[in-house]
Amino acid sequence: MEIRVLRYFLEVAREENITKAAAFLHVSQPTLSRQLKELEDELGKKLFTRSNYSIKLTDEGMLLRKRAEEIIDMVDKTSAEFKSLDEITGGNIRIGCAESAGMKYFIQAAHSLEKKYPNIRFHFYSSGTDAVTERIDKGLIDMAVMVQKVDLSKFNYLTVPHSDCWGLLMRKDDPLSTRKSVTVNDLIHLPLICSRQGLQEELLDWFGEDFAKLHIAATYDMLFNTTIMARVGLGYPLGFDGLVNTGTDSDLCFRPLEPELRSPMHIIWKKHQVFTPVAKLLLEELKAMSG
Repeated sequence: MEIRVLRYFLEVAREENITKAAAFLHVSQPTLSRQLKELEDELGKKLFTRSNYSIKLTDEGMLLRKRAEEIIDMVDKTSAEFKSLDEITGGNIRIGCAESAGMKYFIQAAHSLEKKYPNIRFHFYSSGTDAVTERIDKGLIDMAVMVQKVDLSKFNYLTVPHSDCWGLLMRKDDPLSTRKSVTVNDLIHLPLICSRQGLQEELLDWFGEDFAKLHIAATYDMLFNTTIMARVGLGYPLGFDGLVNTGTDSDLCFRPLEPELRSPMHIIWKKHQVFTPVAKLLLEELKAMSG
């Protein structure tokens, strides 16, 4: 299975049209069709269903698309790493990042490095804990900023001087908005909108036995869309302070949990990770900033 053919396959999957993909790849349509047929023969599976106007992935094709994207990502990352071994004028750094106001510490370090090496390019991947740690394990990102609990025995890490405060988002005309904080008893009968990661970790511990009494109306990965849910009355988002505008010009407000619940922030990377020179410099900036 050749890398070039996998790139052809991914382009056809994106375009859903052989003619358009061939034009983009600067190959003839018969050549591209033959390469795809040989790939199907090699794998022993039909990857596409073809019609007069389009080409669609089969279930086996969808699986190969996911694997091919990971392979191509790894190949491109490896190629870029080797190209940057003898120079620190620039390069690519891939970072998994949490949704947190504490990202400012990481961004400050990145900006400090970028001022010295303006050809650096940062690639940020925002997702949940499981997805980010999987990318680290596969070597697809250099490091990650995490605010949920992580098994730190599996990673090297720095502790960032920041922790995120959990609380409840709501409309300012909601009766609970008159409270300075909210308790377990306040939340038991509310339609809650919860982070999928939080439900597996901190919130489970915080609610304790009362967790079974909760009404979970929805779950989420990133907080922004939950503000729309709160405005239309779908439920009450549980999340971190500082991620949503709750100022005087907003119709939303944030009330912290009582007793207080905070999540620490860590920068993690794979044990025995071999960094590119530019990624190593970023790590040094982060170590200096974290003290």
